[in-house]
This record gives sequence, C-alpha cells and structure tokens, in this order.
Amino acid sequence: MKIQNNIEKKLLSHFNPQHLEVINESAMHNVPPGSESHFKVVIVTPMFTGERLIKRHRAVNSVLKEELANDIHALALHTYTQEEWHSLFGEYPTSPNCLGGGKKEQ
Repeated sequence: MKIQNNIEKKLLSHFNPQHLEVINESAMHNVPPGSESHFKVVIVTPMFTGERLIKRHRAVNSVLKEELANDIHALALHTYTQEEWHSLFGEYPTSPNCLGGGKKEQ
C-alpha cells in the first residue's frame, strides 16, 4: 500500500479535494498478488472549475509524475468539480445493488 498511500497524500496535499478515492485495481490485471501498478482515482475539487478534462488530467499526472515514471502502469482518472459531482451522484455516490453473495444456497 506504499504507492497507493503516496498517491493519496500527494493528491490531498496539492488539490485539497472534497472527495478522493484511490483504488488499487492491480488485482484485475495479470500482475503478481499484492502489486500496486494499476489505479483508479476519483477526485472532486474546486480547482477543476472552468478547466477542460485534458487540463485536469495533466494536473493530476504532473503531481504524480514520479509514480507514473517508476511505479504506475495504468492510471484511470475521474476528475470532477463539486457541481459536476453533485449533478451526477447527489451528495454521495450510490452503492451498488447487492448481488446476493451472502445468501446461503438451499
């Protein structure tokens, strides 16, 4: 979790986001167990107001340039202003519906 923690710290420090999720998606790929090479970042900050998507992504990539050069193979970015976030998800994002994984088979 070293790389994931570094990503979180850098993004929190630079963007002061209202919402931040850093998700290690490495297990979904053909990498050794415990790898930290594939991440998804969801970030909501007023710093993105008036900025085009490419400029938002470049800003995040700039903050994470060391990790991108050395550790991260793939980085999926979901960058929002607070207004965009609220219009898409409301106050908080919705949780997925339960698929019944905890039910006992009869």
